[in-house]
Amino acid sequence: MFIQTESTPNPATLKFLPGQSVLDSGTADFATPEAAVASPLAARIFAVRGVSGVFFGNDFVTVTKEQGVEWDHVKPAVLGAIMEHYQSGQPVMSGGAETSPGHAEHEGPDAEIVNQIKELLDTRVRPAVAQDGGDITFHGFDRGVVYLHMQGACAGCPSSTLTLKMGIENLLRHYIPEVIEVRPVAA
Repeated sequence: MFIQTESTPNPATLKFLPGQSVLDSGTADFATPEAAVASPLAARIFAVRGVSGVFFGNDFVTVTKEQGVEWDHVKPAVLGAIMEHYQSGQPVMSGGAETSPGHAEHEGPDAEIVNQIKELLDTRVRPAVAQDGGDITFHGFDRGVVYLHMQGACAGCPSSTLTLKMGIENLLRHYIPEVIEVRPVAA
């Protein structure tokens, strides 16, 4: 098994590509070792000293390291953990564990605007963000303000504010005049 790695815009996060499917659909974000009990793979990666976050996409695993820890010390152990997992035959997610389908539900008078926002996120934003090892999902819309949830390499990325303000906000405002501002939300 050959696992490729790619850097991300977030220096604390690396993207690992195992060359096979990680999740059939959705994403899974593990911010703590306790959250990783839902996934044998995430638990195995969290067992590596210096790991502070794990995120799964369709064909990648994004790992965030603790501040003050060097990738030279963490990367080989994470590669080993991923390889061991796939050789073990265990599932990525435990039976009954759910992945995140993505966007939050929204009903009410702004439903048409929200559907447009989600469509733009799905077609223009999420594919590009997945290339960088993360995901951005719709969280809410209130009086012209779009609230987005950033995951994986996007969470805590130094350039995430710029991505939100200059990229996503400008895109949404261009196509949807009702959008005034875009703000991130915590998990």
